[in-house]
Amino acid sequence: MRQVILDTETTGIDPKDGHRLVEIGAVEMVNRRYTGRTYHQYINPERHIDAEVVAVHGIDDAKVANEPVFAQVADDFWAFIEGAELVIHNAPFDVGFIDHELKMLKGRAQPLGPVRDHCRILDTLVMARKMHPGQRNSLDALCKRYDIDNGHRVLHGALLDAEILADVYLAMTGGQTALTLDAEANQSQRSDAPAESGLSIQRMTLTPGQLRVIAPNDEERRAHQAKCQAHQLRWSEGSVSDA
Repeated sequence: MRQVILDTETTGIDPKDGHRLVEIGAVEMVNRRYTGRTYHQYINPERHIDAEVVAVHGIDDAKVANEPVFAQVADDFWAFIEGAELVIHNAPFDVGFIDHELKMLKGRAQPLGPVRDHCRILDTLVMARKMHPGQRNSLDALCKRYDIDNGHRVLHGALLDAEILADVYLAMTGGQTALTLDAEANQSQRSDAPAESGLSIQRMTLTPGQLRVIAPNDEERRAHQAKCQAHQLRWSEGSVSDA
């Protein structure tokens, strides 16, 4: 299965207020394995970027003044995501902005989008709320819960956040599970349990045929049977300890 883990940065909160995309970042996985293919693009939003969001992602008007507008990158972006399952944290936000940009494209013989007509959508925020009800489920909180290193994440960035989300998604879905609990989870721990276990479980993902199974030959079977019979005899005679 082909998946694209995706994140965006914008000029503000709501496209209905005229806000636009300023950055798209995406990472491709096939059968839960990174392919090495990524998509990253800064975009000139053709409008002012609100100061409040500049404080979040660090992208100001000057940084994207010479970047292409969305119409210039739409085809390449669409080619990267079309047909994939999109893994997005708080998907309605990102998909809403992408659909808004696609609707604004003019003069196309065949319009692109909406996204949900061409891609499956997996919202990791919805998934996290079901798995961890009553707890914080921001990307930073999930990194802490699943022991994902995000120390290099000073500001939000679309490609960086997509890469971090990919690691979080794999951890949430069984690729890697950490037993180190955050402060919220510790509140529900038994009082006699240690605050931090320091343990982790590493799960391997094997494709069919990757794990080789070697059957015993006749001689090995006979030796095993003889050993089992000898052990049973010693047990019946009381020479084997119960410890």
